[in-house]
Amino acid sequence: MPKLAYLGPEGTFAQAALRIMVPDAEGHPCANVGAALDAVRQGEAEGAVVPLENSLEGAITQTLDEFAWGRPLLITGELLLPVEFFLLVRPGTELVQIKRVITHPAAHTQCRGFIERELPGAVVIHSSSTAAAAQEVSNPESPYDAAIAPAIAGGLYGLHQAAANIGDRPDTVTRFVHVAPAGTELPAPTGADRTSMVAFLKDDHAGALLEMLSEFAVRGVNLTRIESRPTGDGIGRYFFHFDCEGHIADARVGEAVAGLHRICGDLRFLGSYPRADQVPTQIKTGTADPDFSEAAGWLARMRAGRV
Repeated sequence: MPKLAYLGPEGTFAQAALRIMVPDAEGHPCANVGAALDAVRQGEAEGAVVPLENSLEGAITQTLDEFAWGRPLLITGELLLPVEFFLLVRPGTELVQIKRVITHPAAHTQCRGFIERELPGAVVIHSSSTAAAAQEVSNPESPYDAAIAPAIAGGLYGLHQAAANIGDRPDTVTRFVHVAPAGTELPAPTGADRTSMVAFLKDDHAGALLEMLSEFAVRGVNLTRIESRPTGDGIGRYFFHFDCEGHIADARVGEAVAGLHRICGDLRFLGSYPRADQVPTQIKTGTADPDFSEAAGWLARMRAGRV
């Protein structure tokens, strides 16, 4: 039974994602995303399940920064988890009695419409996770009247649902990734894969980002996500997270990654793994593996003078 770290305590969306991705895993709850990934780096867990992006809020910046600055890790899988929020209260609490609400900042943002409409006078305080908020409210001495959290947290901590599905967008999903230690064998190509990496500019100059994007474009590699993050070295200094279609074993993706390595100050390969949505990789004419093999053979003949 593998031991997998996740953002705790029990009752988080991360735990729900873990149960789906690796049903037989032993969960190892951690205080934050960094602690979950450090558990893998330090050998305390065989892997971790952490959030990477949300369809409404965008990237989870702590996860992005951990991949960029922490000791290398490898993404080996992903899951798209529907996100549903509930207003959880101690038994006997009525909606009109709720004056102080606790939840995670992302949940607060995603439920802002409900809060303004149904709890206009309530004060919202932020917690490290939605499950931690539910755990806090379960204490009879808590100063908080309600938590915004997933249904699983209500069941774990003995809370009642004062309101269900309170998110502003019912179709919201969060993308979770399964992370393994560096050196783990890559999943085999499936034809519906994603490759992730972090690129640092060698120097800041006009067209630097265009140069990086061109490495993908000229080989027909479709980008599915690009995020910029500050390096901390001053205003205007950034590094970039890329997700692209395909597997590093594919010739076009491998050449694009090699091209980035050539022009970037540093490039971190984060992994190639099956896409959760199983969308097949787009392959433009002239960019399939046989096309690259034929072109390499032609070049070898030209160099050998065999015109």
